[in-house]
Amino acid sequence: MTVHPTLEPYVDAWTHSIEAITELVLPLTEGQWNLPTPCPGWSVRDVVSHVIGLELEQLGDPRPIHTLPRDLRHVVDEFTRYMEVPVDVRRHHTALEMTSELEYTVIRRQRQLRNDKRDPATTLVRGPKGDQIPLELSLRLRAFDVWIHEQDLRAALGAPGNWDAPGAHVARDILLSGLPKVVAKGAGAPPHTAVVLDVHGELEFLRTVRVDAAGRATLDATPSLGPAVSLSLDWPTYVRLAAGRVRPRTVADRVKVDGDAELADAILANFAVTP
Repeated sequence: MTVHPTLEPYVDAWTHSIEAITELVLPLTEGQWNLPTPCPGWSVRDVVSHVIGLELEQLGDPRPIHTLPRDLRHVVDEFTRYMEVPVDVRRHHTALEMTSELEYTVIRRQRQLRNDKRDPATTLVRGPKGDQIPLELSLRLRAFDVWIHEQDLRAALGAPGNWDAPGAHVARDILLSGLPKVVAKGAGAPPHTAVVLDVHGELEFLRTVRVDAAGRATLDATPSLGPAVSLSLDWPTYVRLAAGRVRPRTVADRVKVDGDAELADAILANFAVTP
């Protein structure tokens, strides 16, 4: 693909995950499309419908005109209502209809990305809530979204893999960007507090959140001597917690906590940084 150099990593990550999703769902039986995924309220069909819907928005296609049922418990605000429309409109589509639309949408998007000559620094496109956002941010979010939903599908289908794929690296950076807010605002960590996150497994990294005297938090890769809290966990558990796919108590045996137990509980209770 002859894309702008700043966009290439995100296009590569998106391509890797969207092709993995296609390979996962092509052989599914009708019944497997109804399997629940870790994404609250969504089945395999719903996750694929969501991916199709957002890629069609990137292509400039109009959103479907559709009234949602009132009994969808996971639809709680304007954002979730926005996301649910392209999902609910496909809830009765057959396996063949789903795979055909997915394949055609991917072909169209790959062609669009391959031929895109727009300046990523100045071009604005439709974002995940209908807002206008920079092209580079849009592709970064699409790479993140399709990798997260690839993992939702893998969990539902019992087909683990790609935890170290290009999309995983994009996801790591996006999820970590929300960690200072989790510590300072969500958990209410006091000034002059340091919290260390040590992640191991397919992706390994150590980050420290430092809360300054004014209560503002920053993130860096420098270890802290005597942090208030240290959290050690594997990469898949970190993703599932930060993406809101599991509750802290269900993975307590996979998270090692050292230091202030009350602060650690507050951090884990607010760990999810995606809707």
